[in-house]
Amino acid sequence: MNQMTQPGARPPLPPFTRETAIQKVRMAEDAWNTRDPERVSLAYTEDSRWRNRAEFPVGRAEIVAFLQRKWARELEYRLIKELWAFAENHIAVRFAYEWRADAGNWFRSHGNENWEFDECGLMRLRFASINDQPIRESDRKFHWPQGPRPADHPGLSDLGL
Repeated sequence: MNQMTQPGARPPLPPFTRETAIQKVRMAEDAWNTRDPERVSLAYTEDSRWRNRAEFPVGRAEIVAFLQRKWARELEYRLIKELWAFAENHIAVRFAYEWRADAGNWFRSHGNENWEFDECGLMRLRFASINDQPIRESDRKFHWPQGPRPADHPGLSDLGL
């Protein structure tokens, strides 16, 4: 059975081209904007390892639990990812997301991620570095309805982020 028909394969597969790396980044952004931990976890290997701030989830079950906690705390979450670099089975992205805390305070979180994929296109390593910036609600830039970012909404570079 080839990689494209192997159960659980997540095209596009490595080695990445600029076009397939951009596609992979947008697919990840769209999935995270659903805020569906189960769906998001399917893009990762069963034994995927993460570093996300001070947390180090390993495996899909821990990833799901992490994402459930995250989106219970980060309300009205909207994310934009942008390709930074790629090579073979690695992709580096920069991202920003906006969210509201339950007290009503708004934040824009900025970060970078380094990704490594297996031959089936599943992410086996994810290392994220993130900084939170308090913002006023009037300073928000991500205004689309909850869910994936519309195709015509500006990206990070277009927004000056």
